[in-house]
Amino acid sequence: MDRPIQLRRRRLLAGGAGALAASSLGGWGANALAASSIELPMVNGKRVLVAYPEKRPLIVLTSRPPQLETPWTVFNDGLITPNDAFFVRYHNAGIPTSVDADKHVIKIGGNAVGKPFELTVAELRSQFKPVELIAVNQCSGNSRGHFAPRVTGGQLSNGAMGNARWVGVPLKDVLARAELKNTARQVTFNGLDTGVFGGGDFVKALEVNHALAGEVMIAYQMNGADIPMLNGYPVKLVVPGYYGTYWVKHLSEIQVIDNEFDGFWMKPAYRVPDNDCACIEPGTAPAATRPIGRFTVRSFITSVVDGAHVRAGQSLAVRGIAFDSGQGIREVAYSTDGGQSWRGAKLGAELSRYSFREFTFGFTPGKGHHDLRVRAWNRSGESQPMEALWQPAGYMRNVVESVKVTAV
Repeated sequence: MDRPIQLRRRRLLAGGAGALAASSLGGWGANALAASSIELPMVNGKRVLVAYPEKRPLIVLTSRPPQLETPWTVFNDGLITPNDAFFVRYHNAGIPTSVDADKHVIKIGGNAVGKPFELTVAELRSQFKPVELIAVNQCSGNSRGHFAPRVTGGQLSNGAMGNARWVGVPLKDVLARAELKNTARQVTFNGLDTGVFGGGDFVKALEVNHALAGEVMIAYQMNGADIPMLNGYPVKLVVPGYYGTYWVKHLSEIQVIDNEFDGFWMKPAYRVPDNDCACIEPGTAPAATRPIGRFTVRSFITSVVDGAHVRAGQSLAVRGIAFDSGQGIREVAYSTDGGQSWRGAKLGAELSRYSFREFTFGFTPGKGHHDLRVRAWNRSGESQPMEALWQPAGYMRNVVESVKVTAV
């Protein structure tokens, strides 16, 4: 994107933030206009939709910091989630509202590197071979509002996820210049957002072997354009197959360390029960926990919503999406009778093993009620539970969803 567009973007966000005290929407002033409201399919699900800078009206969970959910209809428009519809999740209220990409620097160092150095965005773009990957970014708490019993935390429905075409540089290529020592154990990542309350600065960590595996990237482009400001401009860490907590926005510092990082956002935050299902019985406490990691398998019907009325005796074309942590979706089955019988859906092309994958099926409903369900399997044989699993943090929900329709 050319320089005038970049400058206009920075002025727009800074102008919105300048109206902070005057705006009940969290400080975006005239740039954040409430378009309408929406009722999400859960208890206390009424939300407003607001058009933030570079965004169409999105579902607002909180405005300071911004937590914006993608309206469900977007997921039926195509497998790639448009930049202006992509969800937003910040933890800290101190978010950057103006970034000069020409001056932005990523500092690479730590006690387990031989050659610390600094890298500008221009050097990132020009001195390394770019790679491209289509991958889903999903919030750890996506669908938290559907947990029963309810759990604390942001009451999101199913729209805190998105699928994009990312262009950037493999993290391993950048780290190679730093000459990692044999003592390297973890790599930490920090961005420009700053802590005001609670857990302080948002810093995440990956095991060094994961960081060097090749698929983690420092991205500077999203769907053929600069990354939107609210999604991490000018550079963002992309960790394919892992929950969005690791996808650090406005990446500014990388540290390679010889110990296990124990900052707040790794411990005690973003941890799940340390067992096979990452779940416990409601009302109990986990015996041990571990950092949240890879996605579970998920599948959703996108072309018809729960409670819809359809025409009896007329063929209904049903479409949806499935994804996992990167093994790739091998099969999707569907049921029109609440899971009593199953048939295979037709799979669309695999854009990448980290991408949404489309499935389709058709059926002709008779008059009355029908319970549509879909269940996906990946190439490792992992699937979705028929009954929802529970954990106190409300992470990793992946139950077989039910979409009830009435044919009239």
